[in-house]
Order: sequence, then structure tokens, then C-alpha cells
Amino acid sequence: MKQSVFVQHSGAVCDFSSSDSWVILSPIEQSIKRKIEAVGTPLKDWDIQINYGIKTGYNDAFIIDTEKREAILANCQTEEERKRTAELIRPILRGRDIRRYGYKWAELWIINIHNGIKGKLPRIKIEDYPAIKAHLDLYWDKISKRTDKGDTPYNLRNCAYMEDFSKPKIIWGEISDKSKVDLIISFVDGTDNSLNNFIKLLGEKRRLDLLPFIAKDLNIQLAKMNNNYIGVVYTNQELSSDYISSIEKQFSKKFDVKLSLSQNVCDYDGIKVDIDGLGVEISFSKERLKSQLIDHILKAV
Repeated sequence: MKQSVFVQHSGAVCDFSSSDSWVILSPIEQSIKRKIEAVGTPLKDWDIQINYGIKTGYNDAFIIDTEKREAILANCQTEEERKRTAELIRPILRGRDIRRYGYKWAELWIINIHNGIKGKLPRIKIEDYPAIKAHLDLYWDKISKRTDKGDTPYNLRNCAYMEDFSKPKIIWGEISDKSKVDLIISFVDGTDNSLNNFIKLLGEKRRLDLLPFIAKDLNIQLAKMNNNYIGVVYTNQELSSDYISSIEKQFSKKFDVKLSLSQNVCDYDGIKVDIDGLGVEISFSKERLKSQLIDHILKAV
């Protein structure tokens, strides 16, 4: 007779009745999320606009190398056509071209035959660019059937922020896994080779994102071995060092551990003590303290 075994690694209680946005996270991930939210500013509250980029619908036709650009320009019949065609073919950077402090251009160009901006910029008419039309006609079967297109198959899809491409901008790119591995190993240089090999293995398996969780678990185990824990006190106003010390002493005695507390001044209306390694989180809201104080006074009367 076969038996089924169910193993639950972790669980989380979520209240889906709230109108607030919700996520399904493990207790550790929820704790990290709360700490980030306590000191960070949500992206929606930044006074910035983030745009996607340009979608051509078929890059093979609209993104060309320098050799193809020169061939298109050479097919122009007049100098005037050549000038306006050259103005329409613009250099383009991809995410992989972005470096840490700059970029490495791959000598690629985009045929920016845009669909215009209503009330601001007219649509590019392919009839004015015979050399470009001849090039795009080679891909007619593909560009005519694509969904990301403008009023005609020759035009790119609508892009309301087309003018922004001519403005200064901040650009960044994802660091490659090898670069990440080299960077992380540089931080732990001089340690046992087994640690370096472990980091390289995580890089090969594309699991470097596990490092923060591994480090957290190791810190918890070290804290248990040394009976020495670190916690955070969250409050909306700075507490005196004597008050923090008194909390440390009381909690150290309560849990029979060595405890060191730091303070995080945030918008929490009360006092919250979070000790990750012990799995302890205790909070006292002002409303709760006020209610308990009133009850105590009433009982004393």
C-alpha cells in the first residue's frame, strides 16, 4: 500500500479581504519586506516616469548594423533623400550594451519610421524614403502580419514618449552572473576555497539570489551557537540610549540570551521590537497603551 507524505516547509496567513495590495511570501520574506517598507519610498511615490523603450514587432527588419545602414544610404537617389534617411536611422542601445559606468555600443541602428504623436508630430510617410521602403519590402511577409505596428506595416507602433528619446536619461544594465560571482568573491577574498567554490557553483546554477537567505540562516545558527542575538526597535521618535538599554536587559533576562538592540525611527505609531533570530516580534501601539492605562486607572478608582 502506497502512502503519501506531505511536508510543509513554511506557511503564511494572508488576509485577502483588505483593499491593500497583497503578496504571498514566507515569514522571512515578509519580515524583509516590512523592514524595506519602513525605511524606503515606494516607486509609485517617486516623481518620475519610467518608459518601456521601443517595440518594433520584428527587429530583423527595423534594427540594422552599420553595414546595412551604409547600403541603404548608398541606394538613395538624391543627396536630399540621403540626408533625411540618415536622420531617420538612429543609433540604438540594448540592455546588454549598458556597462557599469557607461555603455558599449554594438553599432546597431533602428529605422525610426515612427507613427507620429497626435497633435505634436506627424506620422512618417514611407513614400518619402524609397531606400528604406526597398529594405523593408524584403521583410514584407513578416512586418505585414505583426501586431506591433502603426497605421501601415512600415510604421512602428504608437509611442507617446517618442520625443523623450532625444532627452538625457539614466540607463543601467543587469550585471552578468560571472561578474556577480567575481564581485562577491572579492568581498570574501582570503577565506577558505570551499566558500569560493560554493559561490561559483551558485553562479553556474544561476542561484546567486539565494545568498541573502543562506547568509540569514547562517547568522541565525551562529546566534544560537553563541547565544548572542541582534534586534531592532521600531518607533516614530528617537528613544534614549538608557531606555534602549533597559529593553535589552529585560529581553535578555526574559529569553536568557545576550541581546543587542539598534533603533529605527520610522512612522510606526508605537514601539515594536523585532528579534529575527529568536523569531520574536512584539509591538505596542499607542492606542493599546492608552487603553490599558485607562483600564488600570478605572480599576484603581
